[in-house]
Amino acid sequence: AGLVKFDFLGLRTLTVIDWAVKTINDLRAAKGEAPLDVATLPLEDPKTYALLKSCRTTAVFQLESRGMKDLIRRLQPDRFEDIVALVALFRPGPLQSGMVDDFIERKHGRIGGGIDYLHPDLEPVLKATYGVILYQEQVMQIAQVLAGYTLGGADLLRRAMGKKKPEEMAQQRAIFTQGATERGVPEAQATHIFDLMEKFAGYGFNKSHSAAYAVLTFHTAWLKAHYPAAFMSAVLSSDMDKTDKVVTFIDECRAMGLNVLPPDVNASVYRFTVADDRTIRYGLGAVKGVGESAVEAILEERRAHGPFRDLADFCRRIDLQRVNKRVLEGLIRAGCLDRIGANRATLMAELPAAMQLGEQNTRAQELGQDDLFGLAAPPPAAASTAKSAVLPEWPESVRLAGERATLGLYLTGHPIAEYEADLRNVVSGRIADVASGRPAGAGEGRWVPQKAVTLAGLVLEVKRRGNRTSLVLDDRSGRVEVSLFDEVYQNHRDIVMQDAILVVEGGLRWDDFIEGWRVSAKRLMHVDRVREQQARRLLLRWPDGADAAALIRQLESLLAPARGGKCAVGVFYRSAHAQAQATLTLGPEWAVKPTRALLDELEKHFGRDRWKLVYHPRDEAEILAQWAAGAPVSLQKAG
Repeated sequence: AGLVKFDFLGLRTLTVIDWAVKTINDLRAAKGEAPLDVATLPLEDPKTYALLKSCRTTAVFQLESRGMKDLIRRLQPDRFEDIVALVALFRPGPLQSGMVDDFIERKHGRIGGGIDYLHPDLEPVLKATYGVILYQEQVMQIAQVLAGYTLGGADLLRRAMGKKKPEEMAQQRAIFTQGATERGVPEAQATHIFDLMEKFAGYGFNKSHSAAYAVLTFHTAWLKAHYPAAFMSAVLSSDMDKTDKVVTFIDECRAMGLNVLPPDVNASVYRFTVADDRTIRYGLGAVKGVGESAVEAILEERRAHGPFRDLADFCRRIDLQRVNKRVLEGLIRAGCLDRIGANRATLMAELPAAMQLGEQNTRAQELGQDDLFGLAAPPPAAASTAKSAVLPEWPESVRLAGERATLGLYLTGHPIAEYEADLRNVVSGRIADVASGRPAGAGEGRWVPQKAVTLAGLVLEVKRRGNRTSLVLDDRSGRVEVSLFDEVYQNHRDIVMQDAILVVEGGLRWDDFIEGWRVSAKRLMHVDRVREQQARRLLLRWPDGADAAALIRQLESLLAPARGGKCAVGVFYRSAHAQAQATLTLGPEWAVKPTRALLDELEKHFGRDRWKLVYHPRDEAEILAQWAAGAPVSLQKAG
């Protein structure tokens, strides 16, 4: 008699599966299909095992870590029993004892003479693990099959092996050997088998626990393989309050080829949702500083009275106590109001007046002035009077910085985009092209030579470990890890920081430890410094219909602080009806340093498409040809 002990684990993964299945069944119902029941999924699904073998296991239960992905790459699981084994093998004991290497070699048939099951009667017990004693239950089964133990006696043996008490082990050895010899097993063989059981029992894992986890592993892998948008929207929603996790999962969505739409007050709900089979809509609850109460206020009003027409309509209809100015500014920066305004700069300029109208409307309603019986419907669009003149949109850097501050990531663009044309004559190519694939001999202990490269990208993170520094470089096409010895770091420490865009020169090589490419940096430069050093010419496009005298004075004031450089300035003029055109080069005393400050001022006063930096004569010819045709400039991108 006694009490049965139960362990109840509150796993977030169960919620993820539940949310994903509900979304999937809504989609299936709309198509007239039967609902999905994950409990009946076939465990021999080729698409799921293809996903696992490719190590695309981010967000798959228990298989997300770098170490586990390496184990998957080596094991190449192709059946459910292999998933059960993965969970049991990825622990310090098996990894350090050589059990993992032995298991993998046996699975792939790379041992001479075939698999040894120790005794013919033990093949059914050990066949699923290729002759390796991996689970505690196998220890118990061996004792039953070979030495006649009862279930209770086998459990006592398991516990004795776990405790490793010498007197208990001596007693159990005698019982096992006697029982085995009575069943015709030679004593030497029985002793050898007991020794192996004793050795592996210290590493043995509970198979029932591993199998239960493996079921969840298979279910999440199956959902990711067959319904990627529904699965990833559920994963994102489960961790939407952890910005670093959201960033990781959004990156995974992009790697999977899924589209992630920006948050939208007229389309989003609190959680991430599915727009179609390949598209996820960002959840309002993932916008920093907004909060559940504010989101609920927006959703309640939208359900009651339909979509919002513009910012004034939005501020008039929502509860400004729950959706205050700080929340509204965050929504604008995150792009949540993009579809009801001209652009984010204009929305931010309109906000004070829109809020004032909203507050006036609230006070009027409280005083009963809106309608004698309190039954007034929302006023027509003409009542929205908070609109101002349309302003130029914020510079790309400002707009993206707002997204990073509110969403934790750059959703609608990438800071390196504005530099790509500038970098094409500087870098060896895009990261995805230069640092892709596995080289021959990787992972086999063979030396792979370094290749000299120049890469550019946004610094996503910086880590310091002793006298070594590492950073992750991202250029939209891919990512690569960069290592800096202390001397290199000290020489460049003023520019090595998160969110900087750097050009890195160094040696590219495959790193077996991180299972990826790594650059050993020798020299780093900030991208603005590269611009200043390598730009040959700054071309300006004369605005149509501009007042010549006023424009010349403005140009003089803008260029004067940057004079003294080596970058010549040229002005392209084209008459309104294309009757005349010419490119005028300013005198050498007007050569400039194309600093960030100068380019920001040019963008502010003339727009992004009316100035271009030239690094090569062919670029200048291409730019002038497009300007002459009246077309916007679009150069080939780096790589």
